[in-house]
Amino acid sequence: MSILSFSEATLQAMIEEMERDPTVFVMGEDIARQGGIFGQFKGLPDRFPGRVLDTPISETAILGSALGAALTGLRPVADMHFADFISVAYDELVNQIAKNRYMFGGQANIPLVVRAPDGIVPGAAAQHSQSVEGWLMNIPGLIMVSPSSPATAKGLLKSAIRSNNPVIYFEHKVLYPQKGEVPDKEFLTPIGKAEVRRAGKDVTIVAYSIMVQKALEAAQNLSKEGIEVEIIDLLTIKPFDLETIVTSTRKTHRCVIAHEGVVHGGAGAEIASQVQQEAFYYLDAPILRVGTKNVPIPFSPPLLDFVAPKVANIEQAVKQVLYREGR
Repeated sequence: MSILSFSEATLQAMIEEMERDPTVFVMGEDIARQGGIFGQFKGLPDRFPGRVLDTPISETAILGSALGAALTGLRPVADMHFADFISVAYDELVNQIAKNRYMFGGQANIPLVVRAPDGIVPGAAAQHSQSVEGWLMNIPGLIMVSPSSPATAKGLLKSAIRSNNPVIYFEHKVLYPQKGEVPDKEFLTPIGKAEVRRAGKDVTIVAYSIMVQKALEAAQNLSKEGIEVEIIDLLTIKPFDLETIVTSTRKTHRCVIAHEGVVHGGAGAEIASQVQQEAFYYLDAPILRVGTKNVPIPFSPPLLDFVAPKVANIEQAVKQVLYREGR
């Protein structure tokens, strides 16, 4: 095992995959000259000259070019700088990248990764702090993953690069400096498979990205009160691992879904809907969701503290489904 930061783990994944496969290359704004605004591409241009490309400030051009490269047999990794900027290239992503394999009758693969730094950062405000996976939940043809640790950051990125389908790789900006153990040997984190981070008997918590860490902290606090929660790290947001969630929910009879995206219309709504369809007769309480309030992300620190989901919100939701307490 090595101790790496989340950012270093993604860089290691890029190095390994670019060494393994000469068709892998990277493109985006300021990644060659600057190494990425979060240092996630530092040193890569010197190691792989000609395969780390700075682009114009045009997300439309970045994703359009990446699609063309993927159709010709290359494996592009396109960096969005911030996940929020996916909106600029929405047509390229949802009407071209997501649909080309289907519209060509399966004759063409689209091995393309979109790296999308997301999540709330203090002071980044409404246009640079969003969790946008909810925008893409109902777009067939797209895979979405979201690691929660350095190890899963490396393993999921390697799997995404090797996939023959387009993968949106959401990487939370707050996680970049956080360190953890990463296996030294070759490993992949499978797409479409969740992991049980903590076993428990009372309530199932489904989370992904930074909310896994908040769920684990909430679990420690709740354990002191005799409440043992089971935590499922989703890892793949779409297609998510319904079987693992349902198995856990049938055991605990209660489910809380925690994500940093806006609750209204967020990924948790689809997860909750499918869980209740598969495990309705096992549920002893309604499924609850924890997430950001339905407003733009504020710049103001006090307002941000009010809007963003916290550990205490997860604890409150767990107690509500366990004891049926009012909010």
